[in-house]
This record gives sequence, structure tokens and C-alpha cells, in this order.
Amino acid sequence: MGQMLKCVSPIDGSVFAEREVLSRDAAFEAAARSRAAQAEWAARPLQERIDLVMAGVAAVGAMNDEIVPELAHMMGRPVRYGGEFGGFDERASHMAQIAEASLADIAVGEDETFKRYIKRTPHGVVFVVAPWNYPYMTAINTVAPALIAGNTVILKHATQTLLVGERMAQAFHSVGIPEDVFQNVFLSHNTTNDLIAGNAFDFVNFTGSVGGGQAMERAAAGTFTGVGTELGGKDPGYVMDDADLDAAVETLIDGAMFNSGQCCCGIERIYVHESLYDDFVAKAVDVVKGYKLGNPLDSDTTIGPMANVRFAKEVRAQIAEAVGVGAVAHIGTFPEDDGGAYLTPQILTNVTHDMRVMQDESFGPVVGIMKVSSDDEAIALMNDSEFGLTASLWTRDVDRAARVGDAIETGTVFMNRADYLDPGLCWTGCKNTGRGGGLSVIGYHNLTRPKSYHLKKVTG
Repeated sequence: MGQMLKCVSPIDGSVFAEREVLSRDAAFEAAARSRAAQAEWAARPLQERIDLVMAGVAAVGAMNDEIVPELAHMMGRPVRYGGEFGGFDERASHMAQIAEASLADIAVGEDETFKRYIKRTPHGVVFVVAPWNYPYMTAINTVAPALIAGNTVILKHATQTLLVGERMAQAFHSVGIPEDVFQNVFLSHNTTNDLIAGNAFDFVNFTGSVGGGQAMERAAAGTFTGVGTELGGKDPGYVMDDADLDAAVETLIDGAMFNSGQCCCGIERIYVHESLYDDFVAKAVDVVKGYKLGNPLDSDTTIGPMANVRFAKEVRAQIAEAVGVGAVAHIGTFPEDDGGAYLTPQILTNVTHDMRVMQDESFGPVVGIMKVSSDDEAIALMNDSEFGLTASLWTRDVDRAARVGDAIETGTVFMNRADYLDPGLCWTGCKNTGRGGGLSVIGYHNLTRPKSYHLKKVTG
């Protein structure tokens, strides 16, 4: 038997699922089958591909009663939140709706002599490496438009959510998407690197850590394979002096703590105008003290364990370091905090940007809150980060939000909301958050290549 991947449940530390990785030869054979199937898939009418993908999405939805507790076992999200199918369906549906317009030829000009246009052509084989924190929604961001655009797709999912790719493959194959057109695979890191370096794929989409993204780019070096990445984040919220305070507290603290803080665009640092600071902190502390930490299979649980003990260890280390140099922790240890995956959510004040908790990605239920006196001060602090995924601005003035947003180094600017992925907008980042863009019309552009046609009608 070869190398085994093991999903260790954060609920009790037991092994919930395990799968054997493909050998190097078997992995290259899978990629070859995908490539062989691509031309026939791309030759199918666009509407047929759309219909099949959306039928596959519906088939995933039909499994939701099984998927929700399965996710709780694998990565700890409480069952009370009902899984991910709402966002999964919303994103796929939007990409289906805009497919025809997004993939249409770009007419450049036609007369009696010439016809000129630019066609969107699928890359070929798209490799999707998906993360565990929102395993269905992050995967569908690329899987749906890639298949609709005429690519074949190979999906590799995180070990922490080992069963998600199998679920998606089962659903998609059940509605008639050929097995070689959409494959779920279990791979070691070495085999993954060999596949990318060996030109097995025409485009790679990776969501995960900065280190993981760097490994993908190193593997692709010299192959000219396109690599799209969404990596770390340290997303800020800024509460201006004219903000709706109650709405800001409710949304930003939920954005910091939901899914045990394990959100790509979760709020990890908050800057509040000095006139609202004390009230904001008091209300935020009250919200967090009302959470119920516990077993995610319990419908009363509002915050479950972190997905892995090592993730919780890092968050505890950041909190302890900050408190050790003067930060104030406002939440007493919850009785359910076991020192392992079950972690007390925390609000910190008296924090500075010299502390790791305000610089390194925490990816857990902790947020630091700082007082600011002006937009300029807030902008400087928001930009003092190696990451740039989203920023959440709280004000009643749209023009002010746009001005501040223009000055922030980020992929998305939110006003009076946070932690939401609008499929009509490009999901993108800057700095160490990565490059590329998913969803929207730009998502289709990144999953295809332009091909120009210069057709001369008359030669005499």
C-alpha cells in the first residue's frame, strides 16, 4: 500500500477518512485521459455544457443532508449553519448565466475584404487545488466556469476535507459529465510537483498558503503553465466616525469569528475612529461572550473547533505573544476550551503592528482592534500588510468610501458589509495574497486564452 492521506476530525481527534494517493504513473495517466477527453468536451454546444454542470450542482445539493454533518466531522463547522450549498449554487448559477456573453467572440471588424475577431479558447486541462475552509464554494469558483468554458478539470482537495472531491465527482458523473472530463484525485506533494513540472496541465488554480503558492509557481517555472493563486490574508475593517455602529459591530465581529475565523476574507484587524472606539469595543466583547463553543454536531453550538490542533496552536501563540508585550485580552477562557482544537474566541486591544497578531495571518477566532483619528491614519495601517484580499469600510458616505478604497492596496473594497464573495465581481488579490482572478467575466478570461482570427476574403 502506498502513502495514505488521513483526515483527522477536530471533534475528537479520530481519523474520519483516509485515502491512498495515486502513484506517479497513475497520476500522469489520469492527466493524459483528461487531455484526451478535452477536445470532444469542448466541441459540445455551450448550452449543453452549461446544463450538465448545473445538473451536477443540483446533484450536490441533493446530498446536502449528508454533506453538512460530514463537514462538521472533517473541519468543525457547526451544523446549525447548514453547509455551503447556497453559495455553491449562487456562484455556479451566475457563471452559467454570464457564460454566453463572457465567452462570445469579440468582433473587431468585417467588410467585403476582411473578417476579424478574437475567440476565447479553453486552455485544455485545468488543475484545481482547493482548500479545506470552504471546500465546496472555493472549488466551484473554478470548476464550474472551467468546465463550462470547455476545459477538462482535475481536482485535488485538501486532506482536511478529503471527501469533498469525491462527492463532487459522484454528483457530476451521475448527471452525465464524463469521468475523464472531471476527475477527483488524491496526490502527494511530490507527485503534484512532478505533474506541474511535467506540463500535465495547461492552467493551475491554487487556493491556500503563501508557501503552497510559491511551491506551485516553482513547479511551473519554465513550463509557461499559467498559475492563478489566492493565498494569505489579513483583511482589515475600518469604522469611520459616521458609521452605523451597531451594524458595524455585528458584521465585523461575525466576519472575524464565523467558521472559527477560518475564512479567506475573514476580518483579522479592525481600526475604529476614536469617537466610536470605546462603544465599539464594549459591544464587540458582548457579542463574543454570547458565543457557544462546542461540538459542531450540536445544534446549539455557534462556534466549533478549529479544523486542526496545529492551527489552534498558532492562534494561541499569537495571542500569548501579544498579551506578553501589552495587549489586553477581553474574553475569559471558555469552559469548553480544551487547549487543543476547541479555542476561546478572543478580542485584543492595546495592540500594535509590531505584534504578529496584527501582521501574520491568524486564520482563527481572534481580532485586534486599534483606535485611529483620521482616514489617513487608517489607510496607512490598512496598507501596512504583506497581504491584500479585501477591506471593509464603514461609513454613510459612498464618495468617502470610494476615496478611501482607492488608496487601499486590496483586491476588493466593501462598504458596510464584509466577508462575502459576489460572483459578479472579480475575486482577486494583490501583494502576497496572490495574482489572477476568479468568477465574473474576468474569471472566464483567466480560464481561456485569446485566439485571433484575421480572415481575408478576397485574394485577387
